[in-house]
Amino acid sequence: MPMALEATDTKKKSNDSPALDIYLPPERKKIVDGGKPHVMAKNFSIYYGEFEAVKKVNADILSKYVTAIIGPSGCGKSTFLRAINRMNDLIPNCHTTGALMFDGEDVYGKFTDEVLLRKKIGMVFQKPNPFPKSIFDNIAYGPRLHGVKDRKTLEGIVEQSLRKAALWDEVSDRLDKNALGLSGGQQQRLCVARTLAVEPEILLLDEPTSALDPKATAKIEDLIQELRGNYTIMIVTHNMQQASRVSDYTMFFYEGVLVEHAPTSDLFTRPKDQMTEDYITGRFS
Repeated sequence: MPMALEATDTKKKSNDSPALDIYLPPERKKIVDGGKPHVMAKNFSIYYGEFEAVKKVNADILSKYVTAIIGPSGCGKSTFLRAINRMNDLIPNCHTTGALMFDGEDVYGKFTDEVLLRKKIGMVFQKPNPFPKSIFDNIAYGPRLHGVKDRKTLEGIVEQSLRKAALWDEVSDRLDKNALGLSGGQQQRLCVARTLAVEPEILLLDEPTSALDPKATAKIEDLIQELRGNYTIMIVTHNMQQASRVSDYTMFFYEGVLVEHAPTSDLFTRPKDQMTEDYITGRFS
């Protein structure tokens, strides 16, 4: 089950009153064949040179559920997320200690194939980043990279991926048009579709709606719920209302420490740590 980091000096709550008057959706249907640890962190730390940005995290990320990661800026949220598919490898002097496991295999093992890892663990970033290519070629890029050449097969993958991303009906008649001509929200859903095209198991979302308007944000949130149960989804967000709406579990980070990791309904209404309550009620100092 999800757990919080033991090494923390935060004070425990002194009462059982609800922490925050926040929207929580009705209890969601339990995921069939879900609930098994998909990613496991064991005393996992991430360093930039000598600086320990993420500190000895112990946590199980459960398969096919949505996990939100919240916390103030600079607390290690995105650093932890990016470590799961080794995007931090691109940062000079970044290294790790402890273990980070994906389906029982060491993500940072010396025999890990980073290309295959990133196929299984896809990522969507804060700002939409479609390629300056056609909508079709954006989606077909990954499958082509992994050896798919047949046009009919690619057409099927493109349609299926765009349907999963709830974008097919909006773009099916202009697949040959440049993806940069789409709206911001459409571009972000295109990036989701591009990630889904290579059939990942895990979808990492790093503040995917922070650059979008409320209408486009709602479509991304709806999309997350559509994908729930088919993929393990992790989303970094500064918006606690969003975390409460879309996630099954929530992780709260502060200064690189995983303070609390619990079912979202529990964390937002009955947090075990005083620091968690102070953060989500706006009393954080």
